[in-house]
Amino acid sequence: MTTAGILMEPGFENRVSVTPESAAQMIKMGMQICVEKNAGTKASHPDNQYEAASAKATSRDEILTNCNLIYSIHPVATTDLDKMKAGTVYISMISPLTNSSYVEELLKRNITCLSLESIPRTTRAQSMDVLSSQATVAGYKAVLMAATTLPKFFPMFMTAAGSIIPSKIMILGAGVAGLQAIATAKRLGGVVEVFDVRAAVKEEVMSLGGKFIEVEGAKDEKSAGGYAVEQTEEFLQKQKQVIHDHASKSDVIICTAQIPGRKAPLLITKETVEAMKPGSVIIDLAASTGGNCEVTQNDKTINHNGVTVIGESNLPSTMPMDASKMFGKNIINLMKIIVDKEGVMNINLEDDILKETVITHQGQISNTRVKAQMQPASV
Repeated sequence: MTTAGILMEPGFENRVSVTPESAAQMIKMGMQICVEKNAGTKASHPDNQYEAASAKATSRDEILTNCNLIYSIHPVATTDLDKMKAGTVYISMISPLTNSSYVEELLKRNITCLSLESIPRTTRAQSMDVLSSQATVAGYKAVLMAATTLPKFFPMFMTAAGSIIPSKIMILGAGVAGLQAIATAKRLGGVVEVFDVRAAVKEEVMSLGGKFIEVEGAKDEKSAGGYAVEQTEEFLQKQKQVIHDHASKSDVIICTAQIPGRKAPLLITKETVEAMKPGSVIIDLAASTGGNCEVTQNDKTINHNGVTVIGESNLPSTMPMDASKMFGKNIINLMKIIVDKEGVMNINLEDDILKETVITHQGQISNTRVKAQMQPASV
C-alpha cells in the first residue's frame, strides 16, 4: 500500500501541497495519508480537518522516514532527503533545469523524484499542470495589487466633480497569468494592451477585451509546447522600441514573460521606467528568474524615479486557500496515473506524462532534457 506524506512548507510559504479535500480523495484511492502537524494551518486547513478526512497528523521525521510517497511545494533540504528511504517517491517543484546540484543529491540517495514544473503542456496533462493553476492565482492577484497601489482609479467615472479617465494597463506575456490579468483588469474597468511574441495568442487576447501589440518578425516555435522562445537580435531591437513607446504611456505594467529553464527576458529597461509617469506601477511576476524589468529586485518593492516596482514571484502564497485547493487537485489528477485501484504505485516511464515529469528514478536521470543539460558536467 502507498503511504503518502504531506510536508509543511518553509516559513515564507502559506500554501500546502494537499488539502483535506484532496487527502480524502487519495484515501478513497486506497492510499494512507499522513500530514505534518500544522502543515495546512496557514492555508486555513487545521489538523482536525485532515483527521476528519481520515488522515493522520504526525511529525516531520515520521513522514520522512516511514512514507514511501512524499509531497511538498518547495524542495526540502538535503538533511530531509537523508531521512528518506532509498526508492522513496518525492513529488515537488525542484526546478531541475536550473538546479542540477539538487538532482545530483537525489541521485546519490536513490530517490525517485517527479518535478511538477516538468509536466508537459498537453491536453491530457492539463488537469495536472500546477504552473497553470498557480499562474491563474498570480495573474489575478497581480492586478488587484496594482489597483490598490496605483494612486488613481482603474475605471472611467463620470461624476459631478468631473470625469475620470480610465487607467491604461499593459500586460507583458499572454500565458495563463497574463490572460487572467487581462480578464481581471478588464473587469475592473481598465484599458488593456498586451504584448506577446507568440502571434497565436492574439485571438485569445482580443476575446478578453485586450488590444494586442504586434511587432513584426517574431520567431514562434511550435516545438516549444506553447512557451515563448528566444528571439533574434533584430527582433529584440524592434520589440524594445515598441514596448518603450507603449510603456511610457501606461499607468500599470504587469510582467509575466518567462522562458522555462532560462533567465526571464528583459522587456522593460531602466530608461523605459524613467520615461513612465510618476505614480505608475510595475508588478514583475518574473522577479525570481531575473525579472522582465531591469530595475526589479526580487521580493522587494522599490520606488524608481516615482514609479513603484514590485518584484513578486510568489503571489499564489498570498491566496493560500484557493491556491492550495487548485494545487491539491493537480496532485490528485497526477495520482490517477501513478496509483492503481489497490492503492499501489507504478512509475511507468512509457507514459507520455511521466516520461517528462520523472526526473530521477532507480539511481538514473530519466528526463531527457535534464540528462542532456547535466551531461557536460559529468564528463
